[in-house]
Amino acid sequence: MLEFIEVSKSYWTGTRRKVILDQATFRVELGNSLGILAPNGTGKTTIINMMAGLVKPDEGRIRRGCRVSFPLGVPSTMNKQESAKANARFLAQLYGLDPDYVEAFCRWVCDIGEYFDRPMTTYSRGMSARVGFALLLALEFDIYLIDEGMPSTTDVEFNRKAGNLLRERLANATVVIVSHQPKTLEKFCRSAAVLRDGRLHMFDTLAEATRMYEYAA
Repeated sequence: MLEFIEVSKSYWTGTRRKVILDQATFRVELGNSLGILAPNGTGKTTIINMMAGLVKPDEGRIRRGCRVSFPLGVPSTMNKQESAKANARFLAQLYGLDPDYVEAFCRWVCDIGEYFDRPMTTYSRGMSARVGFALLLALEFDIYLIDEGMPSTTDVEFNRKAGNLLRERLANATVVIVSHQPKTLEKFCRSAAVLRDGRLHMFDTLAEATRMYEYAA
């Protein structure tokens, strides 16, 4: 279970205070994946980062009663000054896993040769995407967080290999996905919510949420 209890979050933009959440209370139960619809610039990534523990709320509590992933699609979990190898071993220690296994798994998934041992500042964008995907796949979570759909690279073979592995993970997991496009949520979610003016409006079905989202657009 992942639960927000009267959570508030806002930022000062320099001219006004932008409210992301205003005393939001909701729960994600295991087995019931949730989609969140919100226009660009309203705080989708901030909410996902709060779920992952990367951003703290201003007020309220966030309870994680299960294993929650870092956000798929967001590179903030990686230290670009270090190599993919160093990132893999650090993440393994953080989650109490065997560093040798996680390193070997990521090296196999990435398939970027000697670059795996070089600083990530030397990587292309596609190589960085491979590493981020591999790090997520090396771990098993109860809830997977996805920001704006599945990332992909220009390498068809890598996308096929990583996509198959991810489908295996998601078959027995719960997904929380945020997007500004209802179509992005269709593959993952039955229930959905709409973020408007700092309030999260929960619906039993994606169809109901989509109607409100499109009406208020």
